[in-house]
Amino acid sequence: MKTRIIQGGLLALGLAALPAISQDEPASDALSQRASVDGRIQASDGKAIYEQVCQGCHMPEGRGANGAGNYPALAANPKAASAPYLAVTILKGRRNMPAFGSDRNQELFVAQSWMDDEQVAAVVNYLRTNLGNNYPDPISAADVAALRDPTGDRR
Repeated sequence: MKTRIIQGGLLALGLAALPAISQDEPASDALSQRASVDGRIQASDGKAIYEQVCQGCHMPEGRGANGAGNYPALAANPKAASAPYLAVTILKGRRNMPAFGSDRNQELFVAQSWMDDEQVAAVVNYLRTNLGNNYPDPISAADVAALRDPTGDRR
């Protein structure tokens, strides 16, 4: 019985991160808006990336959540003052948060989604200027690229 509860919880957690599917939209179209076959996130706008990738755990208003895990609040978060901190967190993950900086299939029970430097910069800039944060100095895609593994390995 415990196995079913755990499996159902993982399924529910995984589905929470997917975009809502309207009655007028075929399921395959809605799912393809999130990631391509190779796992690359499709959105390029910071708000859209947040809505499709981040808000499943950090909640729509960025307030975070506690329950099946601890998802820190991004709203009015003083750590958002550091664009590199947010970028490295997105690229490499932190604690139980997955890394979105790799284009390799990580050895998880599902294929890993990933973002390029422009997408990471876009979502960091969105987080720093929305959700109660007011840090207007942007991070660039070049800045994000410099934060990746210095060997150039996108792992």
